[in-house]
This record gives sequence, C-alpha cells and structure tokens, in this order.
Amino acid sequence: MQGPPVALSSASVYPEPAAAAFEIAATLGYDGVELMVWSDRVSQDVTAVRRLVDRHGVGVTAVHAPCLAVSQRVWDADPFVRLRRSVAAAQELGARTVVVHPPFRWQRRYAEQFADEVARAGETSGVRLAVENMYPVVRGGLRTVPYAPGFDPTVTGHAHYTLDLSHTAAAGADALALLDRMGAGLVHLHLADGSGAARDEHLVPGRGGQPCAEVCERLVTGGFAEAGGTVVVEVSTRRCRTRHDRVAMLAESLLFARLHLQPTARRPDRSAARPAPTGG
Repeated sequence: MQGPPVALSSASVYPEPAAAAFEIAATLGYDGVELMVWSDRVSQDVTAVRRLVDRHGVGVTAVHAPCLAVSQRVWDADPFVRLRRSVAAAQELGARTVVVHPPFRWQRRYAEQFADEVARAGETSGVRLAVENMYPVVRGGLRTVPYAPGFDPTVTGHAHYTLDLSHTAAAGADALALLDRMGAGLVHLHLADGSGAARDEHLVPGRGGQPCAEVCERLVTGGFAEAGGTVVVEVSTRRCRTRHDRVAMLAESLLFARLHLQPTARRPDRSAARPAPTGG
C-alpha cells in the first residue's frame, strides 16, 4: 500500500508567481502542484501552465477555482462561468479535482443553484468538485459568516470535499469530527496548521494546534489514497524575505507530510509532547 501523493499549492509561494511553485515543487520532490487560479496571469492561461508542466516535469493534480474575494473578476464576473472554466482547465491539464469554496451570501442566485451546479458539473466532466470548509470572519469584535448557507459544507451535503486544517483552526471547529462527517467524500486535504486565532494563518503543519498528524494518519488507514485522494501543502510564506527561507518552510512541510503519510512507518509517540487538557 502506498500513501497518497503530496502536492504543493501555488498559493504557498505567494507573492512569487505560479511559475515558482512548479520550480520549487520539482526541486523538493513534490508529486504535483495544485494550481490556484487568481490574478497571476499565468495561472489563468492553460497553455502557459502546460509549458511549466513540461519544463519542470511536475503535473497539475488539482485546480483551485477563482472563488476568493480577491479573484471575483478572474476569467469572468459570473461565478457559474468561473466554476465551469475551472472544470475545463482541470480536464485540459489532466487534474482530477477542482477545489471550490461555498458561495458568498451576496451571490444569491449562485448560492441557490450551487449544490446542483457542483453535482451536475462533476457528473458530466469526470472531474471531482471538492467543496472546501471555510470559517467565520471577525472584524471589530463582530463575528460574521459570509458564506451561504454556512462555512461547513457537510451541512448541505456534497459528493466530494476538501478539508482545510487552517480553516478548522480559524473556525474553532473539531477537525477530526469534520473529517468523520466528510467520510468517503473527502478526496482532498489542504495540509496546514493554525493556532486557533480567528484568522486564516496557514502555518507549517506541526507549528500550530491542529491535529495535522492524526488527520494524515487517519487518511492512510481510511482508503484515501486508494480512492485517488491528494494531500496539498497550503502554507503561507508571504513573510519570507528570501527564496531560501520560503523553500525551507516548504521542505519542512513536505517532510511532515511524508512522515505521517507512510502506511508502514512506525508512528511517533506524541502523547508526551501533547499538553494536558485544561478545564473550561
């Protein structure tokens, strides 16, 4: 039995462009790249991305649709068009999965038809649309949920899911319970960490409070790899001053993933390092 492939999100090299993700992934030995489609022109151009694949010998394992607040005009202002173009890009690049966020509340028509659109697109394209868990936004002490019907996609129910461990930290959600609710529909993991602060941190796995190791180990024993699941390192390196610092963080993240995704590896005993529970 072999562990699932480990890919690098092109968002992990920001503010460097998508081209840097392919170069770094090849250098460090990642199994592929998750292409984040956003303002970077190359990320929007399938032909340009194909050239990167050929140059570096690293394929695109997933496409992240342009559904961030900052990418609402990428490709088209219509979210249905963006979703369909993401599926088409995945097909052209040989990627099996498209990662998509739940709709924003102000996207009323899209929100009403989202579940049906995701199901229909998956059935007709052969590409899995994996809906990602999100988190509330806290500003000025006010906690709001900008997603419809909410930030937990299992409430609506979809065929496929992406589990993001930085988002569970920001939401104060139980990552292992969410993994269980996603069940066999979990086909994509964004491996990152979070301290539990009410913001999306995307820390290197092992540097925060999320059960990153336990989640990886559960995937190994739960048939995730056999079902074609992919683990994607999605960490924030935007504060790195040099390429060397960035590569070091991404190498550490890959090492963490490889260690905890080995089916036959002896699991490290983390009980001594785990802090005792406190009341409250």
